[in-house]
Amino acid sequence: MLVKTKEVLKCYHCGEDCQDDLISLDEKHFCCDGCKLVYEILSENNLCSFYTLNNNPGISQRGQIGNDKYAFLDDERTVSKLIDFKDEHVTKVTFYVPQIHCSSCIWLLENLYKLDSSIIRSQVNFLKKEVYITYSNPKISLRKVVELLHKIGYEPEINLNDISHSTKPKKLVDRAMLYRIGVAGFCFGNIMMFSFPEYFSLGKYIETGYHNIFGYINLGLSLPIFFYSSSPFFKNAISGIKQQAINIDVPIALGILVMFLRSAYEILSGTGAGYMDSLGGLVFFMLNGRLFQAKTYDRLSFDRDYRSYFPVAVSKIINGITATIPLSELKTGDRILIRNNELIPADSVLMKGNASIDYSFVTGESEPVVKKSGSTIYAGGKQSGTAIELEVIKNVSQSYLTQLWNNEAFKNKMNESFQTLINKISKWFTIVIIGIALGAALFWMKTDLHKAMNAFTGVLMIACPCALALSSPFTLGNVLRILGRSKFYLKNVTVIEKLAKINIAVFDKTGTITQPNNSRLEYIGENLSIDEMQAVRSLIHHSSHPLSKRIYDDLPVSTILSIRSFKEQAGKGIEGSVDAYKIVIGSFLMTGNKGLIAQGENQTGSRIYISINGNIQGYYSVRNEYRKGFEEVIKALKKQHFQIAILSGDNDSERDYLNEIIGKNAAIHFNQSPMDKLKFIKTLQNQNNKVLMIGDGLNDAGALMQSDVGICISDNINNFSPACDAIMEATEFKKLPKFIRIAKSAKHIIYTSLCISILYNLIGLSFAVQGILSPVVAAILMPISSVTIIAFT
Repeated sequence: MLVKTKEVLKCYHCGEDCQDDLISLDEKHFCCDGCKLVYEILSENNLCSFYTLNNNPGISQRGQIGNDKYAFLDDERTVSKLIDFKDEHVTKVTFYVPQIHCSSCIWLLENLYKLDSSIIRSQVNFLKKEVYITYSNPKISLRKVVELLHKIGYEPEINLNDISHSTKPKKLVDRAMLYRIGVAGFCFGNIMMFSFPEYFSLGKYIETGYHNIFGYINLGLSLPIFFYSSSPFFKNAISGIKQQAINIDVPIALGILVMFLRSAYEILSGTGAGYMDSLGGLVFFMLNGRLFQAKTYDRLSFDRDYRSYFPVAVSKIINGITATIPLSELKTGDRILIRNNELIPADSVLMKGNASIDYSFVTGESEPVVKKSGSTIYAGGKQSGTAIELEVIKNVSQSYLTQLWNNEAFKNKMNESFQTLINKISKWFTIVIIGIALGAALFWMKTDLHKAMNAFTGVLMIACPCALALSSPFTLGNVLRILGRSKFYLKNVTVIEKLAKINIAVFDKTGTITQPNNSRLEYIGENLSIDEMQAVRSLIHHSSHPLSKRIYDDLPVSTILSIRSFKEQAGKGIEGSVDAYKIVIGSFLMTGNKGLIAQGENQTGSRIYISINGNIQGYYSVRNEYRKGFEEVIKALKKQHFQIAILSGDNDSERDYLNEIIGKNAAIHFNQSPMDKLKFIKTLQNQNNKVLMIGDGLNDAGALMQSDVGICISDNINNFSPACDAIMEATEFKKLPKFIRIAKSAKHIIYTSLCISILYNLIGLSFAVQGILSPVVAAILMPISSVTIIAFT
């Protein structure tokens, strides 16, 4: 009597068993109303291609709690602790979403704007399982954003008790990978134990019944390996084929399938012992190789996002005295002073002063936002105008600053990367390997079926396109980390690739190749009264320019007066009103030509003129002190066949010295405005040059942005530009040629590792096509090749 078994329906969204067929839509079945709702949302917004990227990619909605769960997000005080940034138009927030597990998750979360037009942008960090969301706050609230994530199955983890520690990295453990390795290792070890008679050719001495039992036990032990432990290889291979792409898991999955079917046939038919030990070894060693790769990626990411820091300092007010401290020492409750053009390093409250905040670093919009006393000012903004005092309310988040630094609004045009080239090679490599495997199998099938099997599986196992794919990310990732330890911080790995192609180095002068803090000042002109000195010092107090700080320290008065107006013109100077004085400090052209006439223009050094109420009272003669190792840097760059150029906003009083160091035919231009510097960079690029610009981030932001690579020198001041590609501590200036040489060597390392990988594959394939390479040996060698590439890079 035949018993008809009831067909078990699978949920179209999450893949779990459906208890009945009552919940259905569009001839698709769902395990609960929640999964059906998610499907409806995606269907209504033409996002059902989500289901084609992976099998059952969704998260089960069974038993989800109602939306009242998020009522606490209506409280503004709670919201203020969660968000990264907020103004009248947009809010930025970062959520930890533990459900992120595959490419479908990334695709769906980065298309949130299609589900709700109020969401402007969303970006996923897969390694950290985080999603960065920017939304229009007049149109949607944070609660609604969280509820939308909840509806589609990606509920963010919000632990209010841990908000103050949210900047710490989350330790993510892929337990599923560990379980698969454990199962594969257990089964592999036992299969080897039951295969000992075959290893020592003792099978003929064992009774047939026991011989068959050992084979059946091995077959049983191989089932968890095939259906559970190796499932990621099959899922990734199927996903790639669905997207009409052959990824590196296709040959691996094909090899596992052929080996399992062939072994099962031999065991069940009694014609052989099969290769279940090879199958177990392959999966076990491959999973361990993947775990090793993942751990190495995590390490690189961790070093980059949490151990690196922006080499800038901040002015902390301690008992009324301003002291410079490292950014890493800034704590909640500290009072800090932010001058014109300085970055706000942490979320703070405005305590004193008139704040006009440029949030272009955060939003890309350069229109300053005026803030009143008591207002919250978010990290990443820049003060435009007079100095302000802030009280820190959140600890500095290095990962948040790194995220802002990588803002799309400040990304240069990308060059074609090494990774793009390697991805193309890996794609064709996989296709060629499958062709070789099939060809070898057909060749040996005529004479020796056993060799045909060994040749086919051996070729698929020994060939390692993943070793090719690893060459670029691990080389560039390690170079990024090494340079970071040497206090040379790069925005991303693409900068290394661009730096390797540079042929012209352009230097800004003041603050870049000179040391403003060590400049020798000499005041020439009419003596200033105490009131005039106090007025001048009070105005300079609000400027972040290195020479302004130098003059501030030189003036023999201590009182700081309140000012009525303040304006700073990049590359020219500052002006403002203090008490009854209208003061202009800067270049001769800016201060006008009334009063003291400049004398001795051939004198060495720059000049900073002081005009009070329309009359030039005098000027500071600044004798520049060049950075230690400047001459050696120029010589080393010349040896590397770089062309050198220098751009300066000062007069040409130091032309002779620079000509002697760089050469009379070198491009040295003085009296350059920020726009002149930008145009000069453009001219060089129009001549098919790759240009490196080194500046201090104050008057050369445009040139830094325009250049192929822009490096900002940091000198115990918080003034670097978001337009730069790299930040270098001033103390490491003498190492600049070495840093460039390391970047260039990365290119050679990548190509050398490619050659090693190809050589390994050619040698391995020469043995594999002969059918003399055991599949288990091939399975061991494949992850070893990946480890070798990682160790070499």
